[in-house]
Amino acid sequence: MPTIRDVVQVLGNREGVEAVIVLGRDGLPIDSRTANGVDCESVAALVPSVVESCNHLGDAGGRGDFGFGVVEFANGLAVIAELTPDTLLTILIRRDINIGQLLFELQRHRAAIAHLL
Repeated sequence: MPTIRDVVQVLGNREGVEAVIVLGRDGLPIDSRTANGVDCESVAALVPSVVESCNHLGDAGGRGDFGFGVVEFANGLAVIAELTPDTLLTILIRRDINIGQLLFELQRHRAAIAHLL
């Protein structure tokens, strides 16, 4: 049976992925794989506040709680997904990568990934 570490490694091996971080809602990394100088601890510390802001937006807009999102930056994308009420997944991806297949697979397998925790 695969482990969460196996999932992190597989996602981290995808073309254009510069970081995969599984983290707790407290902002502490549970497992990660990073490249190109990405500071895992700093990213993990910031993600819960992003998710909390998304929850406020969802409440204000009548959309409900945050579950999954993509944030675009000048130099790439951040994919953030809630795995369980206590854990989040963050993937940082280069800008020049088509993320359609990755998003489809994450949506499809998110529950299975969460079950590994």
